[in-house]
Amino acid sequence: MIFIENIGEYLSLDEVALSQGELYTFLTNKNGKGKKGSLVAVIKGTLSKDIIAVLEKLPLELRMKVKEVTIDMAKNMEAAVKQAFPCALVTTDRFHVVKLAMEALQHIRIKHRWEELDKENNAIDEAKKLGTKYIQTELENGDTPRQLLARCRYIIAKKASDWTTNQKRRAMLLFNLYPTLKKAYEHVLEFRSIYELQNKSQAEQRFLKWIDKSNDLQIKEFNTVSNTVKNNLHNILNFFVNRNTNANAESFNSKIKLFRANLRGVTDTKFFLFRLHKLFA
Repeated sequence: MIFIENIGEYLSLDEVALSQGELYTFLTNKNGKGKKGSLVAVIKGTLSKDIIAVLEKLPLELRMKVKEVTIDMAKNMEAAVKQAFPCALVTTDRFHVVKLAMEALQHIRIKHRWEELDKENNAIDEAKKLGTKYIQTELENGDTPRQLLARCRYIIAKKASDWTTNQKRRAMLLFNLYPTLKKAYEHVLEFRSIYELQNKSQAEQRFLKWIDKSNDLQIKEFNTVSNTVKNNLHNILNFFVNRNTNANAESFNSKIKLFRANLRGVTDTKFFLFRLHKLFA
């Protein structure tokens, strides 16, 4: 599906599942603000060659006028945008980049939690062999180490200034018991603060310093993040030109998912796309 009249200077490209995990790629106009005139193109699948084949049906003079397209970190989307919109900046969405760092932090927390579960199970087995009753280790606030790690999931996703009194106590206990997690949390905060800068060259310097620091920390999860950031740095830095994100595409996807949920799933994909065309094109 192509709607030539809806093309604009600032676009977003993202994929969403319509039914049974079947993915469709949606190209939307940021100026449409998720209402009529938002939908530019709908492509079945996520293969770059399929996306390019459809997008190249848009008139070349209109494609040349596109100034920026925001995407997630998918290389197939990047290849499609570069081919279809040769004059456009390709911008990697900031929320996907930050999410990657946050996932690394949560991975470290989960790893510690599994270690505590193993310790607890081994201690229970040992107590059974000795014929004694197992007594759980209880911390100052009444949590066990395993519970502490489970309950800190949302705490470490927030800045320290946003913590409540109870969350501050819990975070202090967490960081005293697991100093590696404290280092990782501070490292992620440092990463998030880069996006508060206004200058592209300053942001580049800070990203490069963060990558070097990640290598010095010797935390495996951050090595993966730093390598990904390094490989996508050019597109990540394009955010600091216009400060555009893929938020409108994510909002558009949420609307589609809500329609899908209200219908208890999509049985007739063609009719569902027809409804989307009536609402958003």
